[in-house]
Amino acid sequence: MSKFKFIKITKKKKIRYLSVNTHSKFFVVFLHGFMSDLEGSKPRAFMKFCVKKKIGFLGVEYSGHGKSSGEFTKENITSWTKDSKFVIKRIIKKKNFVLVGSSMGSWISLNLFKYFNKQIKGFLGIGSAPEFLEKLMWNKFTKKIKKELKTKKLYHLKHGNYVYPISYQLIRDGKRNKVLKKKISSRIYITMIHGKKDEVVPVFFSRKILKLFKNARRKLVLITNGDHSLSTNLNLKKIIKELNLITKNI
Repeated sequence: MSKFKFIKITKKKKIRYLSVNTHSKFFVVFLHGFMSDLEGSKPRAFMKFCVKKKIGFLGVEYSGHGKSSGEFTKENITSWTKDSKFVIKRIIKKKNFVLVGSSMGSWISLNLFKYFNKQIKGFLGIGSAPEFLEKLMWNKFTKKIKKELKTKKLYHLKHGNYVYPISYQLIRDGKRNKVLKKKISSRIYITMIHGKKDEVVPVFFSRKILKLFKNARRKLVLITNGDHSLSTNLNLKKIIKELNLITKNI
């Protein structure tokens, strides 16, 4: 049925992924968020949906995340995009798929359009956060934090109950991965889902993504009591409902 597997990218680098129905002609590809992994409720929910619909599922765990190899502080948007591209090419090959990006996963998804434009038949974003490293971190950092990042190359950012080790190379790489001004001509189904109570990433980011796709069938779904994670059973049901609408129309 399904299980975690590893794929070698280089002699020293292996990426963990989760897959089901790999012989299917059509896939749902899930890309997780910043400092997340494939152990959460979202990948399980999407995989269960794919099993029910008898379609392929692929979840990619970027280097430096979860049980994939690599040091988090040495990785960045560029390397995580490359990880995703590599695994998709190996597992899905030339087949069509729908992208599901959670938070940073939507940024990675947008990067993948230049490689898989013809194969991507739909895009679902959850609390999407493209360019968050500059817009939500660097631009809001104090002069003191910026100085520490430039000199020590690392800053431990406290947010809620979490501490994020932010490297200067990650911030700089984020600036090289701008996506919010790149128009994408794909005529596909795109749905952005965002919680109205998201205190991490403003809904502005989801609206910006929709504007990139002038020829797509675009939809914004705002969840009234939804936070950034949108991981409750009720929220997951709403997300699955929207994913089902996209896959049904393809």
